[in-house]
Amino acid sequence: MRYGINLPPFAEFGDARTLAELAREAEATGWDGFFIWDHILFDPSWHPIVDPWVGLAAVALSTTRIRLGTLLTPLPRRRPWKLARETASVDRLSDGRLILGVGIGDPVQWEYGFFGEPTNAKLRAKRLDEGLEVLTGLWSGELFSYQGEQYQLQEMKFLPRPIQTPRIPIWVGGWWPNKPPMRRAARWDGVNPGRRDGALAPDDWRDLLAYIGQHRARAAPFDIVHSGATTGTDAARDAEAVAYYAEVGVNWWIEDVSPYRFGWRWEDPWTPEATALMRERVRRGPPSG
Repeated sequence: MRYGINLPPFAEFGDARTLAELAREAEATGWDGFFIWDHILFDPSWHPIVDPWVGLAAVALSTTRIRLGTLLTPLPRRRPWKLARETASVDRLSDGRLILGVGIGDPVQWEYGFFGEPTNAKLRAKRLDEGLEVLTGLWSGELFSYQGEQYQLQEMKFLPRPIQTPRIPIWVGGWWPNKPPMRRAARWDGVNPGRRDGALAPDDWRDLLAYIGQHRARAAPFDIVHSGATTGTDAARDAEAVAYYAEVGVNWWIEDVSPYRFGWRWEDPWTPEATALMRERVRRGPPSG
């Protein structure tokens, strides 16, 4: 089991320097991954928000070991060729430590509607699938062209390519028990699902992994990524909570480090207390002790 944290780069953490300081603390206290949300807008609190690739560049330069990335990037609202440049740059800057999480994007009215972008889920899913093909084609560093329904690229070559081979790992998110995102995840390198009514239980994971197994055609390594929350103060209780998921095959525990796990509602203003609680959970280290 590896342990990461995931947080919104909002308010105080909407400053790239502050985000990098927190990442240094996370690395020093034993976390294996440092992940951030990818939003342009989030809610009517109008939080300050840092661009994720600027923030992760600062994190990359401030750490040496910890994996870093986004959970999750709404690829349908990004130009995949621009994302190819950004991700390759951060992967090289971090000496090959980047992981890219992708999904169709929520909350849809903020991610898409406010900008006049399409909100239809099926269209966004098509853009996600084609965007991943474009992204990985450009990462190859070879001559590449693409003619799809959503994107058309003339022959071109993107250099430099990412450090990681065969490419930057891609984790796919989605709401379980929706099946299409899980079929998509089966084609890539990992799955990071959620439930709209709360965290996935171990039995949910058994069903989900059985379904992915039916659709996975490759024998390559596959990350099984659970998002949850532990106390950081009760080692025995935390170890027991993680053990239930390890038994069903989870190999990444992603700790929710956001104000919302501490009782804030989505549209509540961020306060210094929220920042302090988030910092304290990071400093207490992963539930492995």
